[in-house]
Amino acid sequence: MSDPQSQPPNDPNYREPNVGQPQYGQPGYGQQPGGNPYGAPPTAAPLSEADDRQWASLAHLGGILSLLPSLIIWLVFKERGRFTNTEAKEALNFQITLLIAYVAIIVVSTFLALVTFGIGGILALLGWVVWLAGVIFSILGFVQAKDGRNYRYPWSIRLIK
Repeated sequence: MSDPQSQPPNDPNYREPNVGQPQYGQPGYGQQPGGNPYGAPPTAAPLSEADDRQWASLAHLGGILSLLPSLIIWLVFKERGRFTNTEAKEALNFQITLLIAYVAIIVVSTFLALVTFGIGGILALLGWVVWLAGVIFSILGFVQAKDGRNYRYPWSIRLIK
């Protein structure tokens, strides 16, 4: 048997392509030359003293909402400002401590409410006291950091060093 590529197909409508007609498909261009390799991303500029104090104070004030503002500020600015790094870690540690307290209050008050048929539910009001203390200490931290002074929360577990 002969090679099917060497003979024209048996189709009566088949015609040899004209030499001057354009062919379908991608043109036969050569490959584009390669560019320079990617370099390291540019490093962010260090914060000015005013910006450093501003972000540090906002890390404390963000604690009123939750631990997320403190976490985001610490992750974004920890390499750019020493004061922001210190104060955002302090605020984040305090917010983690408050979260642990909230969870403990919920677990204990729920257990006591089930055991004492609802009387232990009064303990759940302690959660509001913890929240109010968190707001007050966050505002105190905001004022201290805004003035450029370090602030240490009175009841804080320092999990992030």
